[in-house]
Amino acid sequence: MSRAAVVAGRFYPDDPAQLKSEVAGYMPEQALPRQKALAVVLPHAGYVYSGPTAGATLAGVDVPENVLLLGPNHTGMGAACSLSPDDWRIPGAVIPTNKALAKAILDTSSLVQEDSRAHQREHSLEVLLPFLHYAQPNLQIAALCLGGLSFAQCSRLAQDLHSALQAFVEPVLVVASTDMNHFASRKEGSRKDQQAIERILALDAQGLYNTVRNRQISMCGVLPVSVTILLSLARGANRAELVRYTDSGEAGGMLDQVVGYAGLVVS
Repeated sequence: MSRAAVVAGRFYPDDPAQLKSEVAGYMPEQALPRQKALAVVLPHAGYVYSGPTAGATLAGVDVPENVLLLGPNHTGMGAACSLSPDDWRIPGAVIPTNKALAKAILDTSSLVQEDSRAHQREHSLEVLLPFLHYAQPNLQIAALCLGGLSFAQCSRLAQDLHSALQAFVEPVLVVASTDMNHFASRKEGSRKDQQAIERILALDAQGLYNTVRNRQISMCGVLPVSVTILLSLARGANRAELVRYTDSGEAGGMLDQVVGYAGLVVS
């Protein structure tokens, strides 16, 4: 089976040629070789808002054929750690799920369940696929949708995923999908976002989790990013870099209720 592209024509173009052209416009040419990274953090809004940040972040990264995607569960459907069993359709392409990587994850983690329900209407991973496919035409993925996890569960999941990636052997880029604070003034949103970004740059997953919870920061992907930090540390990460930060007001002009977007690289 393959999962349909449910937000094509709304978040991004549904015409394959137009989509490829738009993505190319958001991904400036970078001097080779591109950076080897363990993980990236990317935003997932409509392309007019988050496309420049996603493109600028991925443009400088060497994207391998295998990518592990971690995104938030906006719909509340499915299991807390839902692994998609399906291939994914985007306009002009079908992106296969890497069955060996998916099996390695299921074999090593009792938290993860094979479950398509969480992914059926979820946009947070779908909107990143055209960027990843443009950067790596031979892309294969494992897609996880996360919701309702304690920090202890995030830590356990990260340990399980590390074991799975070690068993899988081939290079894997981890992609965490998140937007930052939602619907505050630019001044307030930026203040909250900088608090969260500081913790990501420090590779402080517990600090990020607690900061978002305690300071009422509506960062939808705090779970995927927390797990990604922990997983990256287990894989030997020692630095994170902020490539670009902006908010929806840059494109839309409304500054009283903005959503923040950040692109980061972990290596």
